[in-house]
Formats: sequence, structure tokens, C-alpha cells
Amino acid sequence: QVQLVESGGRLVQAGDSLRLSCAASGRTFSSYGMGWFHQAPGKEREFVSGISNSGIRTYYADSVKGRFTISRDNTKHMVYLQMNSLKPEDTAVYYCAADAYGSGAAGGSYDWWGQGTQVTVSS
Repeated sequence: QVQLVESGGRLVQAGDSLRLSCAASGRTFSSYGMGWFHQAPGKEREFVSGISNSGIRTYYADSVKGRFTISRDNTKHMVYLQMNSLKPEDTAVYYCAADAYGSGAAGGSYDWWGQGTQVTVSS
């Protein structure tokens, strides 16, 4: 089992950069794939990016490719999402999640979730 706490969300302007962090507890963190999802008001939660348990493989939604970068530090039990060139449509609550399959792919088994952090991008 793993507990996740996101941080770093805030109000920014279009074109700005922001880095989200996700702190994970649990001894088996390095066995989990990790993902970032977001949910905008009135919309379903969507996969944004994921990273495999080893950190070798990464995945991105088409809407963020080239702008967002996911990374992880297994020694610190941390996952990061670097977001550049932010757009108003990136406004959402961002959630960190752990994938028991280890892949970090969009279709992984995301059984553990954080509480979310709000990102608001003004135009």
C-alpha cells in the first residue's frame, strides 16, 4: 500500500511553468508505476502522464507532449511533473496515482490516489 500527497499547484499565467510534486510513503514505492491525471470542472478525470517503476518508460497524453515532463526519484519516493508553456485548458485538479502493474501507462491499475492539487492557468 502507498499513500500519496501532491503539492505545487497554484495560479499562474499562460506561458508560465510549474512543477508538481508527489510524495509517496511505503517501502515498495520503486515497484509501482506512477501517473499524473487531471480533472477539469464538469469533465472526467484524464490521464496526463505516467512513468514506469524503473523510470525508463514514460507516457504522455497528446495534449501535453513536448510541454510536460514526468520524472521520479526512487531514493526520495518522489514523482514530479514539470509543466511548461501552460495553457488555460491545462486548468484542473491534478492527481498523482500509483499503478500496481508497474507500467505507468494510461491503462495501468491505479489503485492509490492522492488528494489532488489545483492548477489554474489564466489567459
